[in-house]
Amino acid sequence: MQLQAIDKVDAICSEDFKANYYSIKKPLIITGLAKQWPGFEKWNWDYFIKMVGDTEVGVYDNVKSDAYTPINTADAYMKFGDYLQQVKKGPLELRIFLFNIFQHAPELVKDFTWPEHLMKGFVKKYPMLFVGGQGAITHMHFDIDMSHILHTQFMGKKKVLLFPHEEQRKLYRKPWEVLSMANYANYTEYFDYENFPATRLAKGYEVILEHGDTLFMPAGYWHHMEYIESGFAMSLRALQNDLNGKLDGAWKLFAMRGIDTLMKKTFPKWWYNYKKQEVYDLAKKELLIAALTK
Repeated sequence: MQLQAIDKVDAICSEDFKANYYSIKKPLIITGLAKQWPGFEKWNWDYFIKMVGDTEVGVYDNVKSDAYTPINTADAYMKFGDYLQQVKKGPLELRIFLFNIFQHAPELVKDFTWPEHLMKGFVKKYPMLFVGGQGAITHMHFDIDMSHILHTQFMGKKKVLLFPHEEQRKLYRKPWEVLSMANYANYTEYFDYENFPATRLAKGYEVILEHGDTLFMPAGYWHHMEYIESGFAMSLRALQNDLNGKLDGAWKLFAMRGIDTLMKKTFPKWWYNYKKQEVYDLAKKELLIAALTK
């Protein structure tokens, strides 16, 4: 993997953001945006336990999905408060994915401001909370609705790998899915380049998010996250401003996912083997192109 740092600013005007990041789909870290929100100081484990501790949530472990796993399927369910009490105690390889805490506690919406000076099209019904214990991993994927994301870290530290959408063949994307066939878990210690050699060609970014950092993830960006410390973050999603982007997101969300889930239930082994062959064939083409252009 060929990784570089992400540009970081304390604040940015709308003109600079749109010209240098939004329009060209380049990621950015904004360190001062969330510091203006009441939630920056107000939100913590005990506050969330008090507000929505009795709400049942789905939790996810670190096991990568297989031929039988529909996307976004929780591994277990428990009360949010019970989960957070475990997170507070120490390492816990469980995370919460796409939790709309604001449906259960609408008053929390007052604790942040939609940054509409940066972009339009926010899906205001769905601000989402992401929580993970120390050691939890979000495996390499891109968001299925192809939205732009502002992802703000509120507690703890989290390591993030980012790649533009067009790097998907080098990242071994499974056809009809948003996931990579390769396992990037603990990639700084070991990565299986022998079986996934095209990944050496992938050009992306690496960053460690800390309290108050807001990451702009352009639409379709691949991301892999590892919780260095227990923490939580909020994602604000904004639809792409062009029709093709909106249609692409709708297709993946409502059609592609349904077809993949149906095939996993009906012909799981055949479907997996078909996708595996396709993944490796496309990766070989990337390796061949790289060899010919040296």
